[in-house]
Amino acid sequence: MADESVRVARLLDAQAKAAELFREVETRGLIASGRGERAVSDSIRDLANEMFGTTRHWHKRIVRSGPNTLQPYQENPPDRIIGEDDIAFADFGPIFEAWEADFGRTFVLGDDPVKHRLREDLPAVFAAGRRVFEAEPDITGERLYAEVERLSAEAGWEFGGSIAGHLVGEFPHEKIDGADIESYIAPGNETPMRRTDRAGRRCHWILEIHLVDRERGFGGFYEELLDLG
Repeated sequence: MADESVRVARLLDAQAKAAELFREVETRGLIASGRGERAVSDSIRDLANEMFGTTRHWHKRIVRSGPNTLQPYQENPPDRIIGEDDIAFADFGPIFEAWEADFGRTFVLGDDPVKHRLREDLPAVFAAGRRVFEAEPDITGERLYAEVERLSAEAGWEFGGSIAGHLVGEFPHEKIDGADIESYIAPGNETPMRRTDRAGRRCHWILEIHLVDRERGFGGFYEELLDLG
C-alpha cells in the first residue's frame, strides 16, 4: 500500500493529466457542432490514449449536449448531434498508471449569455462548496450535499445530481466500498468525510457540480478533486 504522500502525489498527477487532456480537447475543437456525442466521446478516448497511453476509464465516458445535459450520471440518454449554439459537457474517469482521475468540464458553442453564465458559475459554486468543506472539520457527506444545493440555488440554478461527489483513489475504487452511501457526498451519508477507509487510508474526495435550468432545457457540469489541489 502506497504511503500517503505518494497517494496524494499520484492523485494530483492524474488530475493534472486529465486537465491537460481537456485543454487539448478544446484546442483541437473536438466538441463541435455537427458531431455526435458518441463520436466526440470516442475522439476524447483516443486522444487520451495518444497523449498518455490511457486505455482504461473507471466509469462510463460521458459527453452530453443540449437537453441531454439535464440528465444525471446514472441516465443514458440517446446519442445526439451537437448544435451550433449548444452547450455540452464531458465527464471522464481516465486511469493513469493505476490511479483514478475524475474530471468534468462544460463547453459553450455560440454566444448565448445564459449558457455562458452557467459555465462561469460552475467553478464558482465548486469553490464555494470547497470553502464549506474546509471550514467544517467534521462535515458529513449529507451536510456538504445540502450546502451545494443551497449554493446552486443562490446562484440561480437547480442542482441536478442525486450525489455531489464520491471517494477517489487507486483503481478500482468502486470495489473498495461498493455502493455504500458512505462513499458518496449525498443525502443519507452521516459519516464525517475526513476519515480513513476500511484499508486504513485517508479518504480523498471528488466534488461534482451539476447545475441545470429546466425551463431553458440545459445544464452544465464541473468536477475535480475536492480536498487536494
